[in-house]
Amino acid sequence: MFQTFNNLQDFDKAFPDEKACVDHFRAVRWPDGMSCVHCGSMERIYLLNDGTHKCGDCRKKFTVRNGSIFEDSKLALRLWFKAIFLMTSHKKGISSHQLARDLGITQKSAWFVLHRIREATLTKEFQAPLTGTIEADEAYVGGQGKWKHASKKHGSSGGRKGEKKMVLGLQQRDGELRFIHLRNERHFPTLKATLHENIARGSRVHTDEAAHYKWMASDYEHALVKHTLGEYVRDDVTTNRIELAFGHFKRAVHGVYHKVSDEHLDKYLQMFAYRWNRRGMGEGERVNDLLKKTQNSRLTYKRLTRKSEA
Repeated sequence: MFQTFNNLQDFDKAFPDEKACVDHFRAVRWPDGMSCVHCGSMERIYLLNDGTHKCGDCRKKFTVRNGSIFEDSKLALRLWFKAIFLMTSHKKGISSHQLARDLGITQKSAWFVLHRIREATLTKEFQAPLTGTIEADEAYVGGQGKWKHASKKHGSSGGRKGEKKMVLGLQQRDGELRFIHLRNERHFPTLKATLHENIARGSRVHTDEAAHYKWMASDYEHALVKHTLGEYVRDDVTTNRIELAFGHFKRAVHGVYHKVSDEHLDKYLQMFAYRWNRRGMGEGERVNDLLKKTQNSRLTYKRLTRKSEA
């Protein structure tokens, strides 16, 4: 049965036990009828006495967890649901330490749970280029080099750009937010190619006066504001919206997580953009929206803890 909820009291009423969570996830995952996770058949799917299912075609058993972020997890679905609720409800997210205290699990388990949830938001939904009016800006995210251990410093620079990672932000007016981690921020073609990939040619683009945006007049209707002269709004030309999103993200990092490792930065950026783009939804709507994305998003602990090759 499909449940709706908008706060923790509603949540406890909607999901009093594990069976209620299983029934809800089944309704969310297979709204048009169950299909076998092994062969895809929708014919003759049987419910067994132990709560598992069996396909009448391939004769294999499966549960609602198979093929999702919940597969092979020992945590109850009710805890998973509550973690998703807290993760999507708190505007700046929730730390693994706080989630561990809230759910009564270890910090290691909470850290793994949060990363599995972030993995579910790494979808292919951001395919179509943005159109209309788009505000573009970039920011540097991460700790300053002077605070890093000597073995982790790169070069002698401890300055603003020496150790931080460049993130390109795109905010479509009355549309979606995109954060893109630029790994080769010093390579101009990387930025140009990323903008071409994410913004439709001929769109109106607002930026500041940075030199790496000067070329845009040839491909876009480019307008800029000159921050160096104290200009932040001229008629409807502004980058205030994207700067607001960046400010919110940075406060989330400093206030909730305190730091974000380079190898996991993409997941934090995507989770923030996911939540930002759905800020008009109700609390339960966001949970159900994310539950729909948990299929084929399984993240193993081994893959999560593997060191980045970059």
